[in-house]
Amino acid sequence: MSQTFRHPEILEIARREGKVTVDGLADRFGVTLQTIRRDLTDLADAGRLERVHGGAILPSGTTNIGYEERRTINPSGKTAIARACAQMIPNDISLFLNIGTSTEAVARELLHHTNLMVVTNNMNVANILVANRDCEIIVTGGQLRRADGGLVGNLAADTIRQFKFDMAVIGCSALDPDGDLLDYDIQEVSVSRAILSQSRKSYLVADHTKFARSAPAKIASLSEVDTFFTDLPLTKQLENACRDWGTDLVICDD
Repeated sequence: MSQTFRHPEILEIARREGKVTVDGLADRFGVTLQTIRRDLTDLADAGRLERVHGGAILPSGTTNIGYEERRTINPSGKTAIARACAQMIPNDISLFLNIGTSTEAVARELLHHTNLMVVTNNMNVANILVANRDCEIIVTGGQLRRADGGLVGNLAADTIRQFKFDMAVIGCSALDPDGDLLDYDIQEVSVSRAILSQSRKSYLVADHTKFARSAPAKIASLSEVDTFFTDLPLTKQLENACRDWGTDLVICDD
C-alpha cells in the first residue's frame, strides 16, 4: 500500500483511537518501522498529526474535533464507561448531565432508572431521556451551540445555580497529565464549574483518547471530582495523585 492510501487511514485511526503507534501501524500495513516513521513525519510536517515518543497524536489546538466525528471515536469504550457509571447512579435522585458524547452514552444507560429528575444543558441528552417516562427532564436556558446541541453561557450557568444536585456527570475535552480537566470553549467551562459547585457528588466520564489531547481552558482538577470513570489505566503518577486526592478511579472493560 502506498503512502497515498496509508495517510488517510492513519489519520482515521488517530481520530478514532486518539493516538497511533509506530509498531501498531507497521503491523497493520505490513511495512517497516522506518516507513511508518516517515509517514508520521510527513503528516506532522503537514500539521495533521503531532509526533510523540513511539507514535503520534492528533495535534493540540484551540478547536475541538467535529461532534459527529467524536461520536465515532471509541464507542465501545464509552459504552463500557457509561454502563459502569449508570450502575452507580441510584433511582430517586436529582442528576445533572452536561455536554458530550460520553454523557449521552450515560443517558442511554439511564432509560430504565425510575423517579429521576435530570437537569441538562445538552439537547441530545434531553431527547434520549424522553424515552424514559419515569424521568423528569429540565433543560437549562442558554445559547444553543448548533454543532453539538449544547446550551452554554451565563443563562445556562445562572439556571444551574438555582439547584443543588444529588449527583452530576460531566465530561471534558482533554485531560492533562497533572489531572486538570480541559475544554475548548470558555463558555462551556463556566457552566461546568457551576455544575461542580452545585453538586453533592460528581462523576467524570472520559475515555482514554482524552489523555492524548490538549485544550486551552481549565475546568477543574480531578481532585474536585468524586469518581473518575475511564477505560484504560492512568499513569502511575496520576493514579497515585487520585489516591492522595480521594478521587475514586473506575477502569471500565468493554
